[in-house]
Amino acid sequence: MVTSHVLTWEVTESQGYETSWIEFRGTALQAHGRAVGTRPEVYWLSYDLDAGENFVTRELHVRAATAMGSRELRLLHDGDGRWTANGERVPEVDGALDCDLGLCPLTNTMPVLRHGLQLAPGERTFLMAWVSVPDLTVHASRQTYTHLARTETGARIRFTSGDFRTDIEFDGEGLVVDYPGLAHRHAPAGHHR
Repeated sequence: MVTSHVLTWEVTESQGYETSWIEFRGTALQAHGRAVGTRPEVYWLSYDLDAGENFVTRELHVRAATAMGSRELRLLHDGDGRWTANGERVPEVDGALDCDLGLCPLTNTMPVLRHGLQLAPGERTFLMAWVSVPDLTVHASRQTYTHLARTETGARIRFTSGDFRTDIEFDGEGLVVDYPGLAHRHAPAGHHR
């Protein structure tokens, strides 16, 4: 079964916006998105995300432009836990199953869906291949997701990474509705919450 969504978030941390075109095929997710921000500097970016079976990232391709010029990142996961960034090995993220594109609420979806954290109690810690925006450098990031409660439309899940902690609201399909301090989703035209 295939389901599609077009979602827009106001990204408060970057003082910008992101729109993502998302397609689910069973336990796979493909998406492409566009974002513009003014913090930490004015930037524009586009991305293509391919998460295959069990929502494991296969590829993230990002293009970013700032006043300093353009850059591009092709982050590939070989399916056995090894990653390359523009053809160069990134051993510090070996074992990670997911990418996490900075300032992008979409990339919180894959680990939540893989473990059903939007549906039932649980806590999981992940190693992520975190991509800094807008410089597109790749870093290792340990992140913990803890299911706190079911809501009328989905779930509230606590996100912790280092000293940072926030409670994210997800819808029933595991997509971010409100990520305090980072982003909140716009309702479609004619839709009232």
